[in-house]
Amino acid sequence: MTKDGSIMSDRRGLFLELDGHRCLLKWHRGRRFAGDIAFTRQRIAEAMAIGASAEIDLQRYGDDGFVVLHDEDLYPATTGNGPVIAATCAELGRLHLRDRDGSETVHPVLSIEDLAALIRDGETLPEAVLQLDMKVPSSGIRDSDIAAFARAIAPVASSVILSAGDAEAVERLSRAVPDMPIGYDPCHDGAIGRLHASRDFAGFVAGAVAASPRARMIYLEHDLVLFADAEGYDLIGAFHAHDRQVDAYTIREATSTILPKVMRLLALKVDQITTDDPVGLEALVLAGE
Repeated sequence: MTKDGSIMSDRRGLFLELDGHRCLLKWHRGRRFAGDIAFTRQRIAEAMAIGASAEIDLQRYGDDGFVVLHDEDLYPATTGNGPVIAATCAELGRLHLRDRDGSETVHPVLSIEDLAALIRDGETLPEAVLQLDMKVPSSGIRDSDIAAFARAIAPVASSVILSAGDAEAVERLSRAVPDMPIGYDPCHDGAIGRLHASRDFAGFVAGAVAASPRARMIYLEHDLVLFADAEGYDLIGAFHAHDRQVDAYTIREATSTILPKVMRLLALKVDQITTDDPVGLEALVLAGE
């Protein structure tokens, strides 16, 4: 894939820099360009080969383990129908991803074993990181699922980071792969609404740190960061004081209307921005400087 240097020489969509601060651009659902199909083997392999930060989602399926999908239903993202949790590994292996127009593509649905093999057998730079965002709550994860997760991910643990909005799910899975970095998203289960009402930003930070004491990365909805900033509270700085990095998610489109928000996030020294168009967002910031 990279023998001719064509992919390795294309370094677009990796990071932004402002006043000496570097902010990584994370490829949301494995997308590098606007319009990319989510979770394709090719884009994930490309991310690992050029040292990008990328993200995929995990759902539990009918057998032991997880599959790379965001939604709980197979349709419309794939050529299948019905709940993901009812599908067997064999059934998933016959499915393909759909594009944004709903048309079938050649891209297969990936299991967590497929994902691990891609990292293990492909060209993976040391700085490349693949976020595994667990969509299943701890209550829906069986011990046999954890065992399957550990078998797949333990050999590539240094190249991934596990995250979830459920701190218990992260803790249980990470105990089975102790060398794997972890992150935590404290913005779920009504947390944003409660914070808008209470404006107890310090309490929010303290609660997130206590909920996942070993988390290296904290994932925050970008408008929440900017809301706190407008109220005079620096959420990013507060988490930095606890030795946590901060990812601000998700910048959907690289448009002129989003540029002031992105520039403010950069000024606040956010460590990573999640976006569906990393290359477009980089071009937008460079053009606006």
